[in-house]
Amino acid sequence: MMDYVNAFVSMLNGMSPYLLLGFLIAGLLHAFVPSTIYSRYLAGTGFRSVVTAALFGVPLPLCSCGVLPTAVALRRSGASRAASTSFLIATPQTGVDSIAATYSMMGLPFAILRPVAALVTSLIGGLAVGHWERKGDLDDAHDEANYEFSQLPQGLWKKVVETFKYGFFDMMQSIGRWLLIGLVVATLITVLLPDDFFSTYARWPLLNMFIIVAVAVPMYVCATGSIPIAAALMLKGMSPGCALVLLMAGPAANLASMFVVNKSFGRKATAVYLMSIIGGAMGFGLLVDYLPGMRDAFVNALPCHMMHHEHMMGASWLNTVCSIALLGMIIVALGAKYWKSYQIKQNKTTAMKEFKVKGMMCVHCKANVEKGLAALPGVEKVTVDLAKGTALVEGNVPDQLVIDCIEDLGYQYEP
Repeated sequence: MMDYVNAFVSMLNGMSPYLLLGFLIAGLLHAFVPSTIYSRYLAGTGFRSVVTAALFGVPLPLCSCGVLPTAVALRRSGASRAASTSFLIATPQTGVDSIAATYSMMGLPFAILRPVAALVTSLIGGLAVGHWERKGDLDDAHDEANYEFSQLPQGLWKKVVETFKYGFFDMMQSIGRWLLIGLVVATLITVLLPDDFFSTYARWPLLNMFIIVAVAVPMYVCATGSIPIAAALMLKGMSPGCALVLLMAGPAANLASMFVVNKSFGRKATAVYLMSIIGGAMGFGLLVDYLPGMRDAFVNALPCHMMHHEHMMGASWLNTVCSIALLGMIIVALGAKYWKSYQIKQNKTTAMKEFKVKGMMCVHCKANVEKGLAALPGVEKVTVDLAKGTALVEGNVPDQLVIDCIEDLGYQYEP
């Protein structure tokens, strides 16, 4: 039992200071950078708008579900389909929080290559969509729904409050559960798998990459939650190229995101989106594994980095304090999330119609559904229960109109 506890605490201690720093930067970006600035520079289909969208997307701490309403909003606020696709590919693969956490657990080479790979794959996908967009070869997509960006709080004090609320509460609600799941899975891998588990298959890295893609693409794993899993697998002999494929493909593509992209951007853009992520991940993975010196640099950086954190697990008071603070914030945020769900259930009346919404995974999804449904004619009140994945609608509005709105926003209605 102590082996499991020690492995979990070791990884948590290694990540917690960098995660807290990343969450703080995420809050600052959210509170101080107007969202409308994105659509202002993303209207064209050429190289400049695609590059701008990718550069905007790389540092933003949005997961694959949180980035979807943002990308759709960009599209409906004037951004081109090329720029929106570039943003959609770049953003979930990395972010300021996951870059910091990647450095803490996997070393500098991964922390540098991960955002670079996200940038390159997003450029390829965005430029390909832009080429077809200019030629008019892309199929039509559903763009009628109206989405408005939330307004930033006015005044320095309100922005500071919003920084900490978003960074250390809203984001904890969004990815806290997935981060804990990632740490638990990594702990089980570290303790249960033999150290040479993947050494037997090391001579077939391409086959390993196909297997990782087949597993990672349909499932949901956030950019931060995938880090301890990838690090633990590398310690068991997985090649760094395969680990990079997991870090890129897992957060960027899942069934829910592909459904939304197809609904809002069209079939061809969805195909480009998926091929860019998979092709880019495997391409960079093969470069890491086969380029002279690259594999050794990544492998050598990981054990030293991980052993460093294992030895300082009980020695650094800063890491211990950060770990306690991080766990406390996650517990508070998730507790508030499920307490809110309980209150919604208690206050539910017969006048409220309940709609099951599949695909909501974070506070961005919740806000997107609430705003979309509240704008429907006849709706008096909307309450979204993120924990249960339901929307309660009160007012004189046809059920089909609500269902159509849910699907227009990129989510799925479940009867």
